[in-house]
Amino acid sequence: MNATPPPIPPHDLFGRPLRDLRLSLIEACNFRCPYCMPAERVPDDYGLDAASRLSLDEIETLVRAFVRLGVRKLRLTGGEPLLRRRLPELVARLAAIPELEDLALTTNGALLAPQARALREAGLRRITVSLDALDPGLFRALSGGRGEVEAVLAGIAAAHAAGFAPVKLNCVMQRGVNEDALFPLLEYARRHGHVLRFIEFMDVGTCNGWRRERVVPSRELRDRIHARWPLRPLQPHYRGEVATRYAFADGKGEVGFVSSVSEPFCGDCHRARVSADGRLYTCLFAATGHDLRPALAEGEAALARHVATLWSQRADRYSELRGTPVAPRRHVEMFLVGG
Repeated sequence: MNATPPPIPPHDLFGRPLRDLRLSLIEACNFRCPYCMPAERVPDDYGLDAASRLSLDEIETLVRAFVRLGVRKLRLTGGEPLLRRRLPELVARLAAIPELEDLALTTNGALLAPQARALREAGLRRITVSLDALDPGLFRALSGGRGEVEAVLAGIAAAHAAGFAPVKLNCVMQRGVNEDALFPLLEYARRHGHVLRFIEFMDVGTCNGWRRERVVPSRELRDRIHARWPLRPLQPHYRGEVATRYAFADGKGEVGFVSSVSEPFCGDCHRARVSADGRLYTCLFAATGHDLRPALAEGEAALARHVATLWSQRADRYSELRGTPVAPRRHVEMFLVGG
């Protein structure tokens, strides 16, 4: 006999509700970015076995179960989600769930140009593209020798033309690696009306060679930008928003900063992550996940009860504990949960 489940929607041990789901569609990626999926640690054929992935039917059931628990924001990730076959069909099925208020996707953009319009027509609302440099040689190096920046820029342009406006751009800034890309990226974003967000280099996973001295704190970037283009702070769109946002005083858009290392935001974190093989991770820095497939096989209601129980036991706050003796030493790899 199953125990009585906690109240739905559930809250974790710190009173944080479940509002946001990041769902990985595939573990494979066509890039090998060193801070996520370094080529020397991850083979070329990694993640290509379709048998281990959740099916489209399973994904829809899973999302509906999370919606029962209060999830209103869904982001599709990878790996590289544009490698997933029948993606527009899946997007259309998820967009038809009435309670979902936001349906977004994060991509490296290399395969976006031919798919942008179909994704928009299927009901995708927002797109975020990773873009760490505009210089072709540096971009190629940062993609592990796999990517061409012109293909990504074409994808961004296609997304904008398809109606994704603004397109959000994510840049992981690393000390001594791509700091010189700061102003070229900002000039590009301002010129085209995109929103650029700078993400501090994080110690996600165990294979990316993270060192604190390679972190460029958000406040340093903010001060450099403000000296050139004055900024004014913006109010969050909602409680728990990851990025702190600033508008350019001259009216040419906005810039955001994700500061997990220098300014932890665990206290308002209401995000769950599910990997492509159906494992729930209650924190980006979790060491292990919970296999949802047995409960998923029993249907939407059974899965909702199971996830509610798991969430009610959640006590994650790694970014606040980073560097202390009690902080977990092993973390799930970023390419399994999409960052």
